[in-house]
Amino acid sequence: MERYLVTGSSGHLGEALVRTLRARELDVVGLDVIESPFTTVVGSIADPEVVRRAMDGVTHVLHTATLHKPHVGSHARQEFVDTNVSGTLTLLEEAAAAGVGSVVFTSSTSAFGRALTPGAGQPAAWITEDVRPVVRNIYGATKIAAEELCELLARDLGIPVVVLRTSRFFPERDDRDDVRAAYDDTNLKVNEFLYRRVDLADVVDAHLLAAARAPGLGFARYIISATTPFTSTDLPELAVDAPAVVARLFPEIAEDYRRWGWRMFPTLDRVYVNDLARRDLGWAPAYDFRAVVELVRANGKPRSPLAATVGAKGYHATPTGVYTA
Repeated sequence: MERYLVTGSSGHLGEALVRTLRARELDVVGLDVIESPFTTVVGSIADPEVVRRAMDGVTHVLHTATLHKPHVGSHARQEFVDTNVSGTLTLLEEAAAAGVGSVVFTSSTSAFGRALTPGAGQPAAWITEDVRPVVRNIYGATKIAAEELCELLARDLGIPVVVLRTSRFFPERDDRDDVRAAYDDTNLKVNEFLYRRVDLADVVDAHLLAAARAPGLGFARYIISATTPFTSTDLPELAVDAPAVVARLFPEIAEDYRRWGWRMFPTLDRVYVNDLARRDLGWAPAYDFRAVVELVRANGKPRSPLAATVGAKGYHATPTGVYTA
């Protein structure tokens, strides 16, 4: 009998995974430091006894628990190491000891860091799994370290591990003051589906497919982002006139943008490429730029029913800015 352990079960992705697994009538254990209707074991992933208890009978681990980028300004670097690195090591060792069939580790495209920002006069960056990360902050540094632990223990302990570098799927407003001031929030999020955003429902599908495919992969790492309409030949123009590229590809959507008073970003600095995940995992993301425009036409919101149900959670219990719960 299959049993899933979802770490970070009180968070956006953790809740979505627990909801989906329960809807499919699959056995699921939720582990988080925060109590919620989707958490069955309350405790830290860095505590071996807590993890060992949660791991009882588990066949697949979906490891979403983490300190996030919004915590960089509110948590010490050591806290990031304790949760993102030491917690991941504890989880991997306990999963191997329990003989689980697969581990899926939720990483982030933020791990690419400074590699996402080309130099002046350069084309937009074409971001595939082959791009070498250049660390920008402690969040990215600890995600990369945790990914390396996943690869090491997959090899040393023989536990199948798949790393998923997910792009933006949070519903909260952007953390950049200038961007929030310049763009309607829905406009901003729809724009991002062209190159750096993914819907929560598609992220859930990727995790469950990765859990099933992991034994045949051993260790693998994938970018999880909405399918971009761009090709590598578009990169020079995207860096200087993104609206022209979008208008050429989607002339029928230009009228929607005019009617809604929206604008495309003047330039794009990177494009995430999901080809490898679609090929190896059999992943077929449903929500791309055209699909979310159609959702806005229908109901005003660029998100799946699952994303709408989970909603916004914030990242802090006390006021810290746009990411406050």
